Amino acid sequence: MPSLARRRALLLVLAAATVVVGLTVHETLQSAAGAFAGDALYAVLLFLLVALVVPRAPVVVVGGVAFAVCAAVEVLQLTGVPARLSAAIPGVELVLGSTFQWVDLVAYAVGAGLATAVSAGVERWLRRRAAGSSRGAPTTPSAGAPGRRPPAGTRSR
Repeated sequence: MPSLARRRALLLVLAAATVVVGLTVHETLQSAAGAFAGDALYAVLLFLLVALVVPRAPVVVVGGVAFAVCAAVEVLQLTGVPARLSAAIPGVELVLGSTFQWVDLVAYAVGAGLATAVSAGVERWLRRRAAGSSRGAPTTPSAGAPGRRPPAGTRSR
């Protein structure tokens, strides 16, 4: 497994890349699919930020927290506060949105779920590599096998 410092550096790089991809999607895909992808990437970004803050948390917990934060931000939009803040402060709409849409909750679930699944797969792969085998099995044929026994009827020494 990578060290904590290396893990955090990787998470920062991935978060920055997610922001770049998310902003690119936001600016270039002016469609329902683009909005959905942007919302899913928002959840991926929150997954990465939660993992950055709490790097030893289980990936399922990180995914759950990321989705919960996304859902809370979406529900906050029902109050109108994000819309008023977006009108007053440039860029706030990219973080808090402005209007509630139930389909955004689905996009957040997809984004957080995919981030969780990919992260769990990467962690499993890293554990297997650290154990010395690409399959996660012992590296020698006899590892874990019981000791050799003499054939039946052979006198012991």
